[in-house]
Amino acid sequence: MPVSTSYRPAPRIGELDGGFHDVVEAARFPEHRLRFRNQRWAERIGLGELDAAEWERHFAAFVPLPENLPRPLALRYHGHQFRTFNPQIGDGRGFLYAQLLDEEGRLLDLATKGSGRTPWSRDGDGRLTLKGGVREVLATEMLEALGVPTSKTFSLFETGEQLWRGDEPSPTRSSVLVRLGHSHVRFGSFQRQLALGDQVRIRKLLDYAIRHYAPDLAVGAGEDPASAFLRVVTRRSAGLCAAWMTAGFVHGVLNTDNMNVTGESFDYGPYRFLPVYDPAFTAAYFDHGGLYAYERQPTSVHWNLQRFADTLVEQSSVDALSRALDGFLPEFLLAWREGVLRRLGLTPLGDERDADFLSLTRAFLVESRVGYDRFFFDWHGGAASAARAATSPEADKYQGPTFVPLRSAMDAYAPSAPERLARPYFQRPAPCSLLIDEIEALWDAIAERDDWSLFAAKVADIRTMGEQTGLAALG
Repeated sequence: MPVSTSYRPAPRIGELDGGFHDVVEAARFPEHRLRFRNQRWAERIGLGELDAAEWERHFAAFVPLPENLPRPLALRYHGHQFRTFNPQIGDGRGFLYAQLLDEEGRLLDLATKGSGRTPWSRDGDGRLTLKGGVREVLATEMLEALGVPTSKTFSLFETGEQLWRGDEPSPTRSSVLVRLGHSHVRFGSFQRQLALGDQVRIRKLLDYAIRHYAPDLAVGAGEDPASAFLRVVTRRSAGLCAAWMTAGFVHGVLNTDNMNVTGESFDYGPYRFLPVYDPAFTAAYFDHGGLYAYERQPTSVHWNLQRFADTLVEQSSVDALSRALDGFLPEFLLAWREGVLRRLGLTPLGDERDADFLSLTRAFLVESRVGYDRFFFDWHGGAASAARAATSPEADKYQGPTFVPLRSAMDAYAPSAPERLARPYFQRPAPCSLLIDEIEALWDAIAERDDWSLFAAKVADIRTMGEQTGLAALG
């Protein structure tokens, strides 16, 4: 393969011994039909020059990348699933394929989903449905465009197998996906070692995580490396959760094995985006009690951080870890109100008025049931968009009593980039969104007619939104 100067292999996982992973083999698939290639990220990590055959060889047949991992590794972890501890989980249908450094010297992982059975597959077939792959592409593209820290879907191949699933029409088409992310060290990676009573490996994993994911870690007064690292992970997780809330994103399965130490979304199952602001909105059909409902996400993330802290007690102290966790709520609230203002294209004031603005916004959205994406579209730029909002299909909802104080509060805020309002995105009649009905419609076109045009158009539209609103997160 052509090796770009920006391709920087870094198989650092070798610093950890076999107690953290298992060597596995990739499945062989009857077909390799490329359905998605993330060229912009390929170029950023030195893989943009791969031709079609080389891309297939590395991301469907999983021939090792030069100077990288010689064989794939299924990572070992445990976790709380719906708050019940499960010691039987791990990488059951994926593996770590390669590690690289980005242009800032940060460690990146290329990992898979649907690449075959591993020692952790249990009764699963190790495969991924094509619909699941399509949904993950859409989730990562939308979250990236909205400024949420997320893994990037790097590649998606249809693989030609017929899969049977109990929760969707079967047989159904299959796929294998490659995702790019900053880490697959999960909270559950530490939980496994705690369950085994292995403090030596907890320390080894902690040192590895600090070295690669918090190299500038500052240990403050009354802290130790473990509690200082927990403080960093707490801040990152609070920021991630606030970004979900701002995006109107409902994760669906906020288990401890689905959270990592870099504060980045990286696995997408039964997610949803809010049609309207509904605190009790759930994404997973099996979440009967609403444990992971939209407004319960902050509580769930904090609970997961507590379980992560449990694994570090012998490396620190309960008091030091508790102080680190105390930062979650203020960090979350600050990031949420800043996120709402950023999505509205407004410059924060930096005082208590920002908190009041968030409260007024939430109250209006709950009461009015205006379309969630529509509100941010209509009022991007704040008062500068008043005339444009008056032509919205939701304009009548901007006349009610709960909107009056919010509209008054907008006058205190300056648009962060008023020139954006002249861009084509804000001249269109409706915002870009990713509601479940839209996903189902584009999937129906694929399933019934093998028509990928709606999918391609949606990805392009999402990227346009991210670029023209200035929200896109490219880090």
